[in-house]
Amino acid sequence: MNMGRPSDFPVEPGWQVLLKDLGIVASDVLRRATLPEDLFSRPRATLKTDEYFRFWRAIEEEVNDPLFPLRLGQAVTTEFFYPPIFAAMCSPNMLIAMQRLSHYKRLVAPQALHVTEETGVVSLSCEWLDGTVNPPPSLVAAELTFIVQLARIGTRELIKPLQVVSDIPVEPLDEYERFFGCSVRQGNQAAVVFSEVDALRPFLTANESMWRTFEPELRRRLADLDASATIADRVRAALLELLPSGQASMDAVLKKLALSKRTLQRRLQGENTSFQEVLSATREALARHYVGTTSLSGAEISFLLGFEDPNSFFRAFNDWTGTTPERMRREFTGVH
Repeated sequence: MNMGRPSDFPVEPGWQVLLKDLGIVASDVLRRATLPEDLFSRPRATLKTDEYFRFWRAIEEEVNDPLFPLRLGQAVTTEFFYPPIFAAMCSPNMLIAMQRLSHYKRLVAPQALHVTEETGVVSLSCEWLDGTVNPPPSLVAAELTFIVQLARIGTRELIKPLQVVSDIPVEPLDEYERFFGCSVRQGNQAAVVFSEVDALRPFLTANESMWRTFEPELRRRLADLDASATIADRVRAALLELLPSGQASMDAVLKKLALSKRTLQRRLQGENTSFQEVLSATREALARHYVGTTSLSGAEISFLLGFEDPNSFFRAFNDWTGTTPERMRREFTGVH
């Protein structure tokens, strides 16, 4: 799937309903997040990832309750009208609901939802499209809560996942484990694992005629989001997906974007840039992120950025920053 700008996503008026259900004044949240107070009434309004995270932290501060992600997840009901989520609820079962939501997730948040089927289990993992910005811990907790809540809303059963994984500690842990009905372990990516039996349990909210009504509009919105992206945005989004698997070639990007080499080069030139410039800028942003927020070694970062060998990465890092990864990390941590 061609990705649009990795840091933009549409803003739905439905947020106002959800905030009111939480007892929060929407204008207070927007003011605290330094966002336009008429944001929810603007046609085709969008937020970038850093703005979305500011918005979320503003909600967190307004609520002042460590359990608000649980409250938010439980506030999502069949009456909550958010087209992609409502359409997912119309699905025959949770597996199909999550596959549909995965396809249209960018209409809800700047995030990808990966659905993996294995023998006897179905895994749902979350990935932020802009890997250079860390999400608030409460947002990760809310995403995990929402996945489980959606399963329970659709089936009207107290579905308990087999396992919940979080890449950020969720606190208070005992309250979340009580809600999920299973332990929460630390991992590299936020994920929820369900038994295949539960994943295929029929949704009582199933309504295929309603899905057929919604699907054309969802496709149009996704196409609009893709069309609004510059070609440099789309190359960067593709690289953010490809680099962690060691792929940094133009051929890999061309395949993902379904473009010819000549077309890509011409369109990038029209935006006064080139593939190498976008690749270098994307690698630099990710390198600074990894050095400043993780304990990954230089060799590990080199692999995640798609370099053929660590020495090439170290030379590039010095060109970008004038220093080494180790020295920059010491400056970040204040350790000398």
